Amino acid sequence: MSFPRFVVVGGLCALLSNAAVIVLVRYGFTSVVASLLAFPPVLLIGYALHAMFTFGAPATRLTFARYALAVATNIPAFAALLYIFCEVLKVPVGIVAPAATALIFLWSYMAARWALLPADRSANRDTLRGYERGCCEDDNC
Repeated sequence: MSFPRFVVVGGLCALLSNAAVIVLVRYGFTSVVASLLAFPPVLLIGYALHAMFTFGAPATRLTFARYALAVATNIPAFAALLYIFCEVLKVPVGIVAPAATALIFLWSYMAARWALLPADRSANRDTLRGYERGCCEDDNC
Protein backbone atom coordinates (compact mmCIF):
# COMPACT_ATOMS: atom_id res chain seq x y z
CA MET A 1 0.00 0.00 0.00
CA SER A 2 1.49 3.35 -1.04
CA PHE A 3 -0.36 5.73 1.31
CA PRO A 4 1.69 4.93 4.46
CA ARG A 5 4.86 5.40 2.42
CA PHE A 6 3.49 8.68 1.10
CA VAL A 7 2.96 9.82 4.70
CA VAL A 8 6.59 9.04 5.54
CA VAL A 9 8.02 10.80 2.50
CA GLY A 10 5.61 13.72 2.80
CA GLY A 11 6.51 14.14 6.46
CA LEU A 12 10.22 14.08 5.64
CA CYS A 13 9.74 16.66 2.89
CA ALA A 14 7.75 18.89 5.24
CA LEU A 15 10.52 18.68 7.84
CA LEU A 16 13.22 19.43 5.27
CA SER A 17 11.27 22.34 3.86
CA ASN A 18 10.60 23.84 7.28
CA ALA A 19 14.21 23.40 8.36
CA ALA A 20 15.50 25.03 5.18
CA VAL A 21 13.12 27.98 5.50
CA ILE A 22 14.00 28.50 9.17
CA VAL A 23 17.75 28.43 8.48
CA LEU A 24 17.45 30.73 5.47
CA VAL A 25 15.36 33.23 7.41
CA ARG A 26 17.98 33.21 10.19
CA TYR A 27 20.58 34.07 7.56
CA GLY A 28 18.58 37.14 6.55
CA PHE A 29 16.32 36.00 3.75
CA THR A 30 12.65 36.94 3.84
CA SER A 31 10.23 34.08 4.40
CA VAL A 32 8.96 34.28 0.83
CA VAL A 33 12.47 34.16 -0.65
CA ALA A 34 13.43 31.39 1.79
CA SER A 35 10.37 29.38 0.71
CA LEU A 36 11.27 29.84 -2.95
CA LEU A 37 14.87 28.77 -2.32
CA ALA A 38 13.80 25.73 -0.29
CA PHE A 39 11.32 24.55 -2.91
CA PRO A 40 13.66 23.12 -5.63
CA PRO A 41 15.82 20.84 -3.44
CA VAL A 42 12.79 19.55 -1.52
CA LEU A 43 10.96 19.03 -4.81
CA LEU A 44 13.85 16.92 -6.14
CA ILE A 45 14.13 14.89 -2.94
CA GLY A 46 10.37 14.37 -2.77
CA TYR A 47 10.18 13.31 -6.39
CA ALA A 48 13.04 10.84 -6.08
CA LEU A 49 11.68 9.29 -2.88
CA HIS A 50 8.10 9.12 -4.14
CA ALA A 51 9.20 7.58 -7.43
CA MET A 52 11.45 4.96 -5.81
CA PHE A 53 9.96 4.34 -2.37
CA THR A 54 6.31 5.39 -2.40
CA PHE A 55 5.16 4.25 -5.83
CA GLY A 56 8.04 2.20 -7.25
CA ALA A 57 7.74 4.09 -10.52
CA PRO A 58 10.46 4.90 -13.05
CA ALA A 59 11.78 8.46 -12.89
CA THR A 60 11.26 10.23 -16.22
CA ARG A 61 11.21 13.83 -17.41
CA LEU A 62 7.46 13.61 -18.00
CA THR A 63 6.64 12.30 -14.54
CA PHE A 64 8.97 14.88 -12.97
CA ALA A 65 7.25 17.70 -14.86
CA ARG A 66 3.85 16.40 -13.80
CA TYR A 67 4.98 16.01 -10.18
CA ALA A 68 6.48 19.53 -10.13
CA LEU A 69 3.24 20.96 -11.52
CA ALA A 70 1.16 19.07 -8.97
CA VAL A 71 3.35 20.11 -6.03
CA ALA A 72 3.45 23.73 -7.20
CA THR A 73 -0.34 23.92 -6.80
CA ASN A 74 -0.19 23.24 -3.05
CA ILE A 75 0.71 26.76 -1.85
CA PRO A 76 -1.89 28.64 -3.92
CA ALA A 77 -4.54 26.04 -3.06
CA PHE A 78 -3.78 26.36 0.66
CA ALA A 79 -3.87 30.17 0.44
CA ALA A 80 -7.17 30.05 -1.46
CA LEU A 81 -8.74 27.74 1.13
CA LEU A 82 -7.60 30.04 3.95
CA TYR A 83 -8.92 33.10 2.17
CA ILE A 84 -12.30 31.61 1.30
CA PHE A 85 -13.01 30.07 4.68
CA CYS A 86 -11.31 32.58 6.99
CA GLU A 87 -11.79 35.90 5.22
CA VAL A 88 -15.00 35.35 3.29
CA LEU A 89 -16.91 32.84 5.41
CA LYS A 90 -15.39 33.97 8.75
CA VAL A 91 -14.52 30.46 9.96
CA PRO A 92 -11.79 30.59 12.66
CA VAL A 93 -8.26 29.92 11.37
CA GLY A 94 -7.76 27.36 14.15
CA ILE A 95 -10.34 25.20 12.39
CA VAL A 96 -9.53 26.09 8.80
CA ALA A 97 -5.73 25.67 8.85
CA PRO A 98 -5.74 22.03 10.03
CA ALA A 99 -8.66 21.16 7.75
CA ALA A 100 -6.96 22.84 4.78
CA THR A 101 -3.73 21.02 5.59
CA ALA A 102 -5.57 17.68 5.58
CA LEU A 103 -7.24 18.49 2.26
CA ILE A 104 -3.94 19.57 0.70
CA PHE A 105 -2.30 16.40 2.01
CA LEU A 106 -4.96 14.24 0.37
CA TRP A 107 -4.74 16.31 -2.80
CA SER A 108 -0.95 15.85 -2.78
CA TYR A 109 -1.31 12.09 -2.55
CA MET A 110 -3.73 11.96 -5.47
CA ALA A 111 -1.61 14.39 -7.51
CA ALA A 112 1.64 12.51 -6.86
CA ARG A 113 -0.07 9.26 -7.81
CA TRP A 114 -1.36 10.89 -11.00
CA ALA A 115 2.09 12.27 -11.79
CA LEU A 116 4.09 9.13 -11.12
CA LEU A 117 1.74 6.38 -12.27
CA PRO A 118 0.46 7.45 -15.70
CA ALA A 119 0.31 3.82 -16.90
CA ASP A 120 -2.37 3.04 -14.30
CA ARG A 121 -4.50 5.88 -15.63
CA SER A 122 -4.31 4.74 -19.23
CA ALA A 123 -5.05 1.14 -18.23
CA ASN A 124 -8.10 2.31 -16.29
CA ARG A 125 -9.19 4.46 -19.23
CA ASP A 126 -9.00 1.47 -21.59
CA THR A 127 -11.04 -0.63 -19.15
CA LEU A 128 -13.66 2.10 -18.91
CA ARG A 129 -13.85 2.37 -22.70
CA GLY A 130 -14.53 -1.36 -22.89
CA TYR A 131 -17.39 -1.04 -20.40
CA GLU A 132 -18.81 1.90 -22.38
CA ARG A 133 -18.99 -0.37 -25.43
CA GLY A 134 -20.80 -2.98 -23.39
CA CYS A 135 -17.73 -5.19 -23.08
CA CYS A 136 -16.23 -6.60 -19.96
CA GLU A 137 -13.01 -8.42 -19.15
CA ASP A 138 -14.58 -11.82 -19.83
CA ASP A 139 -15.70 -10.72 -23.33
CA ASN A 140 -12.07 -10.18 -24.50
CA CYS A 141 -12.98 -7.04 -26.40
